[in-house]
Amino acid sequence: MRRRTSSSPFLEGADAPRAPIPDTVEPQLAEIASRPPAGSQWGYELKFDGYRMRARIVDGAVSLLTRKGADWTSRLPALARTLAALPVGSAWIDGEVVAMVGGLPSFAALQRAFARRQTASLVYFAFDLLYLDGRDLRSLPLRERRTILERVVENAKDGKLGVSETHDNGQALLQSAFSHQLEGIMAKRLDRPYTAGRSHDWLKVKCWKRQEFVVGGITLSRRGARAPRELLVGVHERDGSLRYVGTVAAPVTSGRRAATHPDFSACVAAPFFNPPAPEEVGHVVWVTPTFVAEVRFLEWTSAGGLRQAQFVAYREDKPADEIVMEVPVEPPPESAAAQRRTLGARFTHADRIIDEGSGLTKGDVASYYADIAQWMLPHIHGRPVMLARAPTGIAAPVFYQKHAETSRFRSVEELPASLHPGHPPLLVCNSPEALLELVQLNVIEIHTWNATAPRLDRPDRFILDLDPDPALPWSDTVLAARLVRGLLEEIGLTCFLKTSGGKGLHIVVPIQRRPNWSEVKAFTHSIAQHLARVIPSRFSAVSGPSNRIGKIFVDYLRNGLGATTAAAFSVRARPGLPVSVPVSWDELEKLTGGDQWDIRTARERVRTLASDPWEGYGEVEQALTADMRRRMGKS
Repeated sequence: MRRRTSSSPFLEGADAPRAPIPDTVEPQLAEIASRPPAGSQWGYELKFDGYRMRARIVDGAVSLLTRKGADWTSRLPALARTLAALPVGSAWIDGEVVAMVGGLPSFAALQRAFARRQTASLVYFAFDLLYLDGRDLRSLPLRERRTILERVVENAKDGKLGVSETHDNGQALLQSAFSHQLEGIMAKRLDRPYTAGRSHDWLKVKCWKRQEFVVGGITLSRRGARAPRELLVGVHERDGSLRYVGTVAAPVTSGRRAATHPDFSACVAAPFFNPPAPEEVGHVVWVTPTFVAEVRFLEWTSAGGLRQAQFVAYREDKPADEIVMEVPVEPPPESAAAQRRTLGARFTHADRIIDEGSGLTKGDVASYYADIAQWMLPHIHGRPVMLARAPTGIAAPVFYQKHAETSRFRSVEELPASLHPGHPPLLVCNSPEALLELVQLNVIEIHTWNATAPRLDRPDRFILDLDPDPALPWSDTVLAARLVRGLLEEIGLTCFLKTSGGKGLHIVVPIQRRPNWSEVKAFTHSIAQHLARVIPSRFSAVSGPSNRIGKIFVDYLRNGLGATTAAAFSVRARPGLPVSVPVSWDELEKLTGGDQWDIRTARERVRTLASDPWEGYGEVEQALTADMRRRMGKS
């Protein structure tokens, strides 16, 4: 085959410097992020569950190199032949080798393919082009590099070579990855060059928490057994020491798909500086910490351990001495002006008056949600929403919406119907684009479930809404909040506080996803009944205005399946457009009302806060126990 030269049409219009092909190229690596960044300068790709692989091509000779530079060409002969057939003279391509099963990547199938030396069916998804026919492309923006890459690869004939697809909606792609139980997504700056090493220009967002760990010990299923029952795993600290973080069940060693374990080498002493106590894990065989296991898990505990860890695979392509605890970074926020430009927010009737008393408009509501998005989205991400819409302003009747109905959304996402069987698909609002789209549809309030997708069958929090008789002084509501907090802490539950944006306060209690909806609702009902029984002069457990005359109704009804509560930072469809705002317990005595902040003052509050009022919320681990139920009068 005739090879292309530096005058190749693939490079037409590319202003890249001439250079000899480099012998080695250090790969660009991604930071792990807590959520996808927003902005038109970002492109989003699925994070393939495979092996990172770079291809160097010179006059038909192909070298396939792992992230650390190991030569795997002999292990991938079919892929080497496919790449050799490309119409290029010389090139460096970056990509991922993947095993596809049922149209989805499977890391287990990938490992089996390498173990059995049956790699002909593997697929190579190229995602970057670093060098081509005498031109070093690394200084070009990713957007241009991908355009050239697509030209090069488009005529590949055997279906084993393709280009990773780029999407423009990171939240929608992440939700799709969730629903298909994939690893996560990548976000890449389309306007940046290729830079060696780890960079904020590439971010990875994972559906599950998932990373590699060093194996430092094993337990055996029975005396004399060779296969491990559990792996004791850890991560390296900054000083190079190995910290124990927990155990994970080892993969099975029998059956058609029996796991193949590394050849662990026993050592005398524990490689961890903080080994677990013998009574915690039983008899342990300490091993030389040279092997790496990839593990997915629910979350890190406050003590730095793993919760609900599950083995994924052994990773021979990841060196043990590089394994550290991965800490997600926050994506760089956009300015409010940049958000509005990026989101393409062209609002109809932006000057329509929403609240006659204050003169606030639809455009004011849009500006508020654009500014508050980075603080609000963590509170609503993945939670089904109920929307309160006021097409002609809050003086007219407000109507509520839980499903798409006749609306056609671009950024607001529909959850898979299988997550809530027997009902139309629920909606989630996971991005600044979605918030602005809701405002265009005249949404004022955003209410959310007490569960997050995909686990809608189990709540991860409950909320007690303190709803006072309007005739009561505000000080009574403050005292009621203190009393409820005292009761919850007495039975062992940490709680958080926010203004409702209306008359009262919301007490939010994170819980482990163990009890079902009816159990959580029954428990919160028992709390309300207990308060009404112990202090009947202050509390009522029965809804309705006539039942809370001179009292505060402890509204537990928001904890049933499908029930919702105004989200943190949601605007309320009330005069002045007040906002529901998270506060610390130390601020309780200084509050002047449940509607203390509105869309004009809430933004200034978050900008001037010295610390998060709900600091530590994500680290709280607490279950509803039989003892708690007993103390509240429930068996």
